[in-house]
Amino acid sequence: MSKTLVTAFYRFVTLADYRDLRQPLLAVMVENDIKGTILLAEEGINGTVAGSELAIESLLAWFNKDARLSGLAPKYAWHDEPPFYRSKVKLKKEIVTMGVPGTDPTQLVGTYVKPADWNALISDPDVLVIDTRNDYEVHIGSYENAVNPDITNFRELPAYLEANLSDDKSQKIAMFCTGGIRCEKSTALLKKQGYENVYHLEGGILKYLEEVPEEESSWWGDCFVFDRRVAVNHKLEKGEYEECHACRMPLTADEQGSPHYQVGVSCPHCYADQDAQQRRRYQEREKQVELAEQRGEQHLGAEMETLAAERKQQKLLKRQQQAESD
Repeated sequence: MSKTLVTAFYRFVTLADYRDLRQPLLAVMVENDIKGTILLAEEGINGTVAGSELAIESLLAWFNKDARLSGLAPKYAWHDEPPFYRSKVKLKKEIVTMGVPGTDPTQLVGTYVKPADWNALISDPDVLVIDTRNDYEVHIGSYENAVNPDITNFRELPAYLEANLSDDKSQKIAMFCTGGIRCEKSTALLKKQGYENVYHLEGGILKYLEEVPEEESSWWGDCFVFDRRVAVNHKLEKGEYEECHACRMPLTADEQGSPHYQVGVSCPHCYADQDAQQRRRYQEREKQVELAEQRGEQHLGAEMETLAAERKQQKLLKRQQQAESD
């Protein structure tokens, strides 16, 4: 079986016509059998997709035809099997949802730090290092001495920062995330609030793992990723975790052996927080996943989207392509 090239990218750039880009971009994905999700918003583009090397080259060539999207800096990783089921392009208010209007990294942002220079920065005792990711991501890996804000989603980060940062605007603050997008927006927020010495890891953890030798690394554990791989190790290979589809917590082999672990329903981390109604809903969802697999179909129960919706989208796209060629 040939390997699949997983590619992550983003860019903050004004896309006033982002709605008009959706169908042409989806067409490129479908034509090249590229699976994954790309988000479009007026503030830019954000995506993680997978396909053959030639297919990814075709996608990047399509981007390069638009000066606003030309020269993206993707992060790459090879995987033995496709980590995504579907081809999707979604329209959003933000390409990463922080919920603070006026936060614009194209106008004001922290200082970019190359992966090769990151260790020196975060080893400085005067630098406050903040992991901007969700708690279930931090749970399996992070940088030494990094602060975990203990948030469940990125929208909670501004409140954490407001409540916990010093009033000293000269404080040195270094932020990081998986691919660079969340920490870039976070530093934009802090710069807007007047903090002077704000830094973030360019390209995120994935670029760091790609470029910094493991023997020189300050990273411990695995890096959570939002696809079927669940997490990757320092070699950017699939880790040993499986994901609880109820709470998204990555699970070790021992945790999967817990009596509270039921595939698609619960795990030791979320069992106590569920009520009977929630478990019945998750059980029904898992049943639909199993039925889809028996029919030889692919089903993403965690996303609660139907196969019929995808078929309808692809049929509509084909009809539009046929109409344009007539």
